[in-house]
Amino acid sequence: MNRQILVTGATGNVGREVVRLLYDEGYHIKAAVRNLKNIDDALTPQVEYVVFDFQQYNTFSAALQGVSKLFLVRPPAIAQVKRYIHPVIDAAVAAGVQHIVFLSLLGAENNPIIPHAKIESYIKSVGISYTFLRASFFMQNLSTTHQEDIKHHEIFIPAGKGKTSFIDVRDIAAVAVKALTESGHENQAYALTGDEALDYYQVADLFTQILGKPVVYTNPSILQFFIRMSQRGLTLPFIAVMIAIYTTARLGLAATVTKDVEQILHRKPIRMQQFIADYRECW
Repeated sequence: MNRQILVTGATGNVGREVVRLLYDEGYHIKAAVRNLKNIDDALTPQVEYVVFDFQQYNTFSAALQGVSKLFLVRPPAIAQVKRYIHPVIDAAVAAGVQHIVFLSLLGAENNPIIPHAKIESYIKSVGISYTFLRASFFMQNLSTTHQEDIKHHEIFIPAGKGKTSFIDVRDIAAVAVKALTESGHENQAYALTGDEALDYYQVADLFTQILGKPVVYTNPSILQFFIRMSQRGLTLPFIAVMIAIYTTARLGLAATVTKDVEQILHRKPIRMQQFIADYRECW
């Protein structure tokens, strides 16, 4: 029986963890990367890495050959869903992929404007079996996108006083692996959050306590945030998506706490304190 799993975004926060977990459990994985120079040396040559670029249609066929399950992650820089994501889904169907596990966004079902909602809708329209992982804000965004600010004692995020039900990507990956390898997750959508909601003032306090150095949440305006991210060279579509996500938090819409992670993994989600302690070398 065909058991190959293609993991897109294999060098990203979630994809890397999915690859590691699947490898540890003995599954045949294809890890999709835009450039083979970006592969994780720790898992080479045990994992098969394949070239896959959402913007290069000629990379789809070879990557999808022999694949029965697809872990689909939308690259943050891609906002043109119809142009770059629909063809991937079409190619997966044509290649005989049986199930797509898509990394979506918490609340996507209520926000048809965001790319994630459009991707969910298209996956449903083609009739393929799916699992949608509607994840809350990644804790690991604090150790990647916002790493430099925190190194300089600042959390610079335009979320106001709103709370967020942060989730560790290690929990998302664990749920993804279950959806990819177990039955019973077909045509399901899971709202993945931590078990508490925190505002960024509380997050800054936790960083201060655990790192032993002051970290302050400066609560910038959207304009201030836009200017700083632009100065760092981030693309306009990427900044727009970030602002949309943080505006959700600012409006109090990111504080939803669910039991889905606990019910699927049979344990409590990783908390912010544990995340900071585990990743403390980043800051």
